[in-house]
Amino acid sequence: MVCLVTGSSRGLGKAIALAFGRRGRRVVIHYNERKEEASIVAAQIKESIVLSADVRDYNQVRSLVDTVTEQWGGIDILVNNAGVTREALLLKTSEEEFDEVVDTNLKGPVNFMRAASPYMIKQNRGHIINISSIAGVSGKAGLSAYSASKAGLIGLTKSAARELGEHNVMVNAVLPGFMLTDMGARSNDRAKGAALADSLMKDFSDPRDVAEFICRLSGTRGISGQVFNLDSRLI
Repeated sequence: MVCLVTGSSRGLGKAIALAFGRRGRRVVIHYNERKEEASIVAAQIKESIVLSADVRDYNQVRSLVDTVTEQWGGIDILVNNAGVTREALLLKTSEEEFDEVVDTNLKGPVNFMRAASPYMIKQNRGHIINISSIAGVSGKAGLSAYSASKAGLIGLTKSAARELGEHNVMVNAVLPGFMLTDMGARSNDRAKGAALADSLMKDFSDPRDVAEFICRLSGTRGISGQVFNLDSRLI
């Protein structure tokens, strides 16, 4: 089974890639700029390849997907994890910042889904898991671009699930919760405090737990078009 995890050189993507690797899966480690970190992750997995692409560039994404299918014959699981955030009030968010976030967090998954779906349709199986956020459901002050991109990803998930279901391809979204990965750790103290205050369990999410859930979800059948919230904040 071939698993492609975008943005898997660090953070949640790394945890997901390693979890798949522990299950004996073939894992594609994707990165954009962090080649050395990606190679370290790959070294911990028995069967893996390290490939680079800017998720915002469809031609680069298509080339990556073609390389995987040429080497391993197809893609069974695609996890769209790569993402960025920029903390700023809407009126202080520049056009360049907004475009960077939306192009990475929303256009990136679109590019990978467009490139990988034809192979999944041909083999009549596949599972696409999009990493969204509770911000895409409830919105977050100071994260307008990020919230918009993650809300769009939920809509994309549901629409793609309707389109691909007849081809035995499942599409689901996961809201992993607030994690102290590189992205979460860079958040200001107010954002971290708010996440804890809203949490019924008064704790942050653990990337390893999220990765284990994603691995289990990827192996299910008949579940598609769903949004899974993995922390104790109510939505």
